[in-house]
Amino acid sequence: MTPMPTLRAAAEIPVSRRPAPPTWVVVALACAGQFLVVLDVSVVNTALPSMRADLGLSAPGLQWVVNAYTIAFAGFMLLGGRAGDLYGRKRMFLIGLALFTLASLAGGLAQEGWQLLAARAVQGLGAAVLAPSTLTILTSAVPEGAARARAIATWTAVGGGGGAAGGLVGGVLVDGLSWRWVLLINVPIGAVVLAGALLWLVESRAGGGRRIDLPGALLVTAGLAILAYGIVQTEAEGWTSAETLVPLAAGAALIGLFLLVEARTKAPLMPLKLFRLRSVSSANVAMFLCGSAMFCMWFFMTLYAQNVLGYSPLDAGLALVPSSLAVILGSKLAPRLMPVVGARNVAVLGALVAAAGFGWQSTMTADGAYLTAIMFPGILMMLGAGLSATPLAALATSGAEPGEAGLVSGLVNTSRTMGGAIGLSVMSTIAAARTGGAVSPEALAEGYALVFRTGGGVMLGGAVLMLVWLPRGVVGRD
Repeated sequence: MTPMPTLRAAAEIPVSRRPAPPTWVVVALACAGQFLVVLDVSVVNTALPSMRADLGLSAPGLQWVVNAYTIAFAGFMLLGGRAGDLYGRKRMFLIGLALFTLASLAGGLAQEGWQLLAARAVQGLGAAVLAPSTLTILTSAVPEGAARARAIATWTAVGGGGGAAGGLVGGVLVDGLSWRWVLLINVPIGAVVLAGALLWLVESRAGGGRRIDLPGALLVTAGLAILAYGIVQTEAEGWTSAETLVPLAAGAALIGLFLLVEARTKAPLMPLKLFRLRSVSSANVAMFLCGSAMFCMWFFMTLYAQNVLGYSPLDAGLALVPSSLAVILGSKLAPRLMPVVGARNVAVLGALVAAAGFGWQSTMTADGAYLTAIMFPGILMMLGAGLSATPLAALATSGAEPGEAGLVSGLVNTSRTMGGAIGLSVMSTIAAARTGGAVSPEALAEGYALVFRTGGGVMLGGAVLMLVWLPRGVVGRD
C-alpha cells in the first residue's frame, strides 16, 4: 500500500474519562445528525405551495425559505468545523443539533412569513455547526483503514438517502398532515439524538489551547455567505445584473482577503498548508464538481415528474425511491472495492457510471415512460454518486493531522454544498434559456434534458480530473 501523505502528527486531547462507547453507537449518532441536515435541504420543496398559501408569502419570500437555510449553512461551515477542533467535537455536535431542533420547532409554529425565514436561517446555522462534527466524530472514533472506510460509506449512504428521501417524506407529511410537520418532524428526532449524544458520546478536541482565528472566521463566514447570496440571486436576476454581480464580487474579495490573513497569522482558522496535501485539495475539488451535478439531479427529476409527466408530489417522491436505494448500494459497495482497486479508481468508476445515467436521462421526452425516463437513469446516476462520494470523503480526511480533522470535515461539506448551490443556479439558467419562458411539457422537457446533458459533461470532466489528480494510495485496507 502506498502511504497517504500526512502532516506532522498532533495529539488528540481527551477531555472525558468516560470509557469510549461501542463504535456502532458513535456511527449511528453521527449518521443521524447528518441525515437531519441533508434531509432538510430538500424536504421543504414539496411544502412550499402550502407555506405560501398559509403565511401569505410573496414569490421572492418563498424562494428565501430555501435560500435562508442554504446561505447560513454554507457561510458558517468552516467556522463550525474549526470550533469542533478547538472547543470539543461533542460540544459542537450538541450545540448544532440543539439550535437545529429549536429552530425547527420555531419554524413549524411560525405565524408570519418573517418568523419562518428567521427560523430557517437559524436552522442553517445549526446545520453548519452540526455537519462537520458528524464526520469528525466518526473518523476520530474509527481507526484509519477498512473499518473507517465502511463507517464513511455508511455516513455517505445516510447523507445521500436523506437528500433522496426529502421529496418522499415531504409529500407524505404535506398530504397527510400539513406543511408544518415538514419542520416539526425534526423535533422528536432531534431530541432523541440529543439524548443519545449526551449519554454515549465522549468529548475530545485537538489544538493545544489555541484560540480561534476571529478575523479569519469573520472574513470567511461573511465571504461565503455573501457569495452564496449572489449565487442564489442568479435564478431570479440572471448572471449579468448588478443584484448578482455586486455580491459575487464582494464575496470573492472577502475570501481573497481571508486567504491573505491566513497566510500571515500565527494560528490560522484554515492553515493554507492543508492545500499542499494532494489528497485534501484534489478530493475537495472533485467533491465540488460532483456536488454541482448531483444536487441538480434531485431538483430537476422532481420537476420533470411533476411539471411534465403530471405526477403528484407524493407520486414524484415514490418514483425516486429506487434511486435512493441505489445511492445506498453504491455507498456500501465502495469500501469493498477500495482495498482491491484503490480509492481513486472507485471514485472514477462512480463518476463514469453517473455520467452514463445523466446521458440516458438527457433523452427524456414529454411522454416518457417511468422505467426508461426516471427509474433506470436515476439508478445509474445515484449508484455512481454513492460509489464516488465514499472514496472522495475518505481521501479528503486521510491526510490531515488530528488537530485539523474538524476543519477538513467542514471543507468536505462546504465543497459539496457550494458546488450544489452554484450548480443549481447555473443549471436553472441553462434550463430557462432553452425553454425561453414556454411552459408546455415539450418545452420543459427540452430544458431539463439540456440540464442533464450538461451534468453528464461535468461528471465526465470530474472523472478525468480524478484520474489525473487524486493520489493513487489504496484507502480502506487494514
